[in-house]
Amino acid sequence: MAQIPVLPAAQAQGQSNARVASSPVGNPGSKKSHKSQNKSQGGGGGGGGGSGGGGTPFKMIEVTPAPRRKKRKAPEKEIPPQVAALLPESALYTQLVELEAKLDASLAKKKIDIEESVKHPPYCQKTLRIYVFNTYANQATSESKSGEAPSWTLKIIGKILEDRVDSNSENTVIKSSSSPKFSSFFKKITIYLDQSLYPDNHVILWENSRSPVLHEGFEVKRKGDKEFNAIIRLEMNHVPERFRLSDALTKVLGLEVETRSRVMIALWHYVKLKKLQDPNDPSVFLCDLPLQKVFGEEKVKFASAGQKLTQHFSPVQPVHLEHKIKLSGNNPNGHMCYDVLVDVPLPLEKDMSAFLEKAEKCKEIDEYDDAIVAAIKKINEHRRRQAFFLGFSQSPAEFINSVIGSQDRDLKVVAGDAIHDAEKEHRADFYNQAWAEDAVVHYLNRKTSSGVDAGGTT
Repeated sequence: MAQIPVLPAAQAQGQSNARVASSPVGNPGSKKSHKSQNKSQGGGGGGGGGSGGGGTPFKMIEVTPAPRRKKRKAPEKEIPPQVAALLPESALYTQLVELEAKLDASLAKKKIDIEESVKHPPYCQKTLRIYVFNTYANQATSESKSGEAPSWTLKIIGKILEDRVDSNSENTVIKSSSSPKFSSFFKKITIYLDQSLYPDNHVILWENSRSPVLHEGFEVKRKGDKEFNAIIRLEMNHVPERFRLSDALTKVLGLEVETRSRVMIALWHYVKLKKLQDPNDPSVFLCDLPLQKVFGEEKVKFASAGQKLTQHFSPVQPVHLEHKIKLSGNNPNGHMCYDVLVDVPLPLEKDMSAFLEKAEKCKEIDEYDDAIVAAIKKINEHRRRQAFFLGFSQSPAEFINSVIGSQDRDLKVVAGDAIHDAEKEHRADFYNQAWAEDAVVHYLNRKTSSGVDAGGTT
């Protein structure tokens, strides 16, 4: 039996009642085809039976029933209104659900704030103590008789000092479990050896951008039996980037090394303190003598101040250390240490990450939610049973007839044999509905793609 594509579900009459003109060709092996032909030959089922005996007989084309629109499921954790009407006590549960929704919204907002804080964690300044020393082996002054060539090893390590202990104390607790590794504080480390002793590789360079792995320290090992001075150049890795301010800007703000954003904040406070903001135009501030030395103008717009301050920023000078490679005496050799201020992420970052991970996987809350959903399902099931038996008790015969009729209609829709209204199909208004144009287009497309006349499509 020829079929056309499924029509939209909103087409009440067109889902299963539509007919399309076609030649009376059917499938001999199909009972439904035989049934359709019998209907088409009858007076009520034929498309041309009502117009006269000379009309071409029409064959009813069965339309594949559109899937029934699923009923909208009630929220799994909400009690249906029918149950709420029967149980006034359920209003307390409804209030708890609303309170839970507010708490979930607050937690979601706080979670977003924490995620942003983890991406851009706050920093605090701490002291990084850098130790530089060297060891040696197989030197002429040592008692080693292994026969290996004399060598030395330069070591650079660093630890974060705890705030609770004096940094001058030798017994300082030098590292905490949450402190970043030593190499993370540096952008570049350059070590210069004596070029006369090591002409081929007297410069040793390490760059943070080329090393994905962080290190607790650095070692440089070379062969040699002569003492010399090694120069170490450390370029700090400030996040966000810091700049050294010019002398003129330092006199105004009292800052020597700072980030761009903090410089702008300090400038704003200076303008507010000196009351330099233009009363007629709040976007402009007047320059006093110190600011005129910085900007060279009498008035400056806040929007362009940041760009004009760029010329007063210069890269922070690297830290220069010098260590003498000694090949005699104490081994290891070197008692010098250097303190440098660095920005360290607050330890709350780890706690925040742990909180986010725990919030995503809370088994206890999930178990409670599952129990509530199961209870609501049971309540809905009992409500449907109550409605069924209540309707049956009020009017048994009428209720049973309505149930049977409903099931009969559902069965016919599922089987594709829904009842049609022949009287309406005989009128032109029936084919002026919204679905008719789409149905014709789909039908013609099927006819064109198959290459066979529509009446012969089976």
